[in-house]
Amino acid sequence: MLFHLLYGGLGDRISWLRVFRYTSSRILLAAITALLLSFVIGPWFIEQLKSRQIGETIRSDGPEAHKKKAGTPTMGGSLILFCLAMSTLLWCDLRNQFVWLTLTVTVAFGAIGFADDYVKLIKKDKRGVPGEVRLALEFVVATAVMAYLYYSRLMPDEVRLHLQLPFTNFYEQSLILPPWLYTAFGAFVVVVTANAVNLTDGLDGLAIGPTIMNAGTFLIFAYIAGVSTTILVHSGKDVTIAQYLHVAHINGAEELAVFAAALFGAGVGFLWYNAYPAQVFMGDVGALSLGGSIGMLAVLTKNELVLVIVGGLFVIETLSVVIQRGAFKITKRLTGTGKRVFAMAPIHHHYEKKGWDEPKIIVRFWLVSLLFALLALGTLKLR
Repeated sequence: MLFHLLYGGLGDRISWLRVFRYTSSRILLAAITALLLSFVIGPWFIEQLKSRQIGETIRSDGPEAHKKKAGTPTMGGSLILFCLAMSTLLWCDLRNQFVWLTLTVTVAFGAIGFADDYVKLIKKDKRGVPGEVRLALEFVVATAVMAYLYYSRLMPDEVRLHLQLPFTNFYEQSLILPPWLYTAFGAFVVVVTANAVNLTDGLDGLAIGPTIMNAGTFLIFAYIAGVSTTILVHSGKDVTIAQYLHVAHINGAEELAVFAAALFGAGVGFLWYNAYPAQVFMGDVGALSLGGSIGMLAVLTKNELVLVIVGGLFVIETLSVVIQRGAFKITKRLTGTGKRVFAMAPIHHHYEKKGWDEPKIIVRFWLVSLLFALLALGTLKLR
């Protein structure tokens, strides 16, 4: 909204306001706006949660140290979602359909998470919304958005149905999938990412830290994919930065960099309150919406497979749950007694059971996530 007012309206009469047409300016403003909104609204928001007794319930089979966290305000992801949405609406070009598709998934997944939190906390049903119902809703939303994206041809044909392979030239070695398969695959990426972030959200600040790093990484990917600035290569041919780096060039994707910046700022602002010892937890409303937004950024910048590297920590957390459940079921079927690979899953609880202090686990997992983010950025050059 401010973008259209300052650049499209007042910018015609006040020349210096034209600075807002630059994506780089709005990237900074989106991050700062979301961060400041978090700082201004955060204390009031947390007090509202406390006054309504919206507190976390702790699993009886969880680590002993978690029992002291009972009653800590939760559903703090609503704060992230509000700051992200407001900053996006203020600084993004709202004519860009990529932004609306990403925001739609983010808000819709947040609503699904909110319903799950509501059932758990207000209705006092620890099971929340049945898992199969929640997944079905997520797939309906993601599939509808993917179907619109690929059948409406928002992307050019040379990009639309291509699957970029890490470390390869997009225009020479990408896979081409039929529309129905790419629609299903895109929906799968978004839903799996959302639930991977949800699984990671088990310690103070553990999920929001990697989310911030993912947002910063996809900010760079989106800017490179969308910016139309040309550079002169040694052959004398002008190409875009994306073409020079052998990644997909997608007109309009640079606006997703503004969205990613808002996600980055909202994440940092929430970390102020969520850092150990947490004043507030994000809940499913935060985890599902954040994961959905990251999944959409990956799909819309054609980094669906690179997401496995960028979100490597989320992958590890998810695999630990899959391995734990699979090993238990197989050994129970074979021997009659189920055996576990980890002391507890997801894997961050395994290290808690092994005696690691919570802050040590959090910081070390953040460092692992940072390493994955740097490796993902390295794919831009190793092609």
